Amino acid sequence: MKWNRLTPVVIALLLAMPRAWAETTRELVFVGSGRMDIDAFRFDLASGVLTRLGRAARIAHPSFLALAPNHRFLYAVSEGPDAAASSVSAFSIDEAAGTLSLVNSQPAGGAGPCCVQVDADGRNALIANYNSGSFAVFPLDKSGALRPMSAFIQDHGSSINPDRQQGPHSHCIVTDAADRFAFACDLGLDKVMVFRFDPAKGALLAADPPFVAVKAGAGPRHIAFHPNGRWAYVINEMASTITAFSYDATRGTLGEFQTESTLPKDFSGQNTDAEVAVHPSGNFVYGSNRGDDSIAVFSCDAVTGRLTFVERDPTGGKTPRQFEIDPSGRYLLVGNQGSDTVVVFLIDEATGHLRPTGNVVHCDNPACVRCLPQP
Repeated sequence: MKWNRLTPVVIALLLAMPRAWAETTRELVFVGSGRMDIDAFRFDLASGVLTRLGRAARIAHPSFLALAPNHRFLYAVSEGPDAAASSVSAFSIDEAAGTLSLVNSQPAGGAGPCCVQVDADGRNALIANYNSGSFAVFPLDKSGALRPMSAFIQDHGSSINPDRQQGPHSHCIVTDAADRFAFACDLGLDKVMVFRFDPAKGALLAADPPFVAVKAGAGPRHIAFHPNGRWAYVINEMASTITAFSYDATRGTLGEFQTESTLPKDFSGQNTDAEVAVHPSGNFVYGSNRGDDSIAVFSCDAVTGRLTFVERDPTGGKTPRQFEIDPSGRYLLVGNQGSDTVVVFLIDEATGHLRPTGNVVHCDNPACVRCLPQP
């Protein structure tokens, strides 16, 4: 580098830039269609504009996606109606082209897989099979490939709703930051299952206690941990509520301390909640309403973890199954399944408010949105 009188000024300007902006100015966005394709978009963080790149991969019913921590691989479940049509697949990512190359696939071990997550160290993919009410773990090798299943848990039981809870319906499974415990929501049982997790072996063993129950008929769907590791938030699909838990990372135990509705008090229609996410700052928690077609925004007390309602924002479409807060924390991207759109919102990082950017892209039945930072 050739130094001149302007060099110190340039360096000072670079150091003064916001960290997120200095690290990346764009992202690669993958959207699982829920029907047939995984689509790719380029996301400009300066303008908030999504630009379609095209089909990244073709795969049957890619309802949920997960990115490896090293950003080299993407994992997708194929949500088939039975075990024979259900699988999990690994793809390598070509960031320059925005394309995916199939590495391999494995049978899901159950029917209707609706969630896949990669553990904190990128050593295992964990999936939840909704239709059959089971969880499975697949170790990952250095090529990103899925090795044969290393753990399988079949849930049993039911709860009070004869139409939705006649049997187990596993909806998500995630590990804590230390990869010591895994937490799995079962909508059919009204329980969050707790497992001791061994990432070296890809093993799941029932913890003590083995679960925490939510209110009967609530239907727990997804769980998200606060960045400080002290709290966790469960969104309940059937009750349209978010339940807050304290978390003891040493024992792997959850303790409920608050439940808040995601709906207006005068809401009288049909609604099911879907996704819950905590802002990277830890200051806000968001939950999606399918029916009210909105994102409920809550502030999060930095001392207690308690939630306070801020606002409810229309998603600009119908049936927001899943949304993604981009890694920079500046934007929230909503996949509206019922209107085949992905809508981009700007997040006010001081208040948590969502502001539509006016950027809307069309995508067939968007079931899951994932953002990958790029240099």
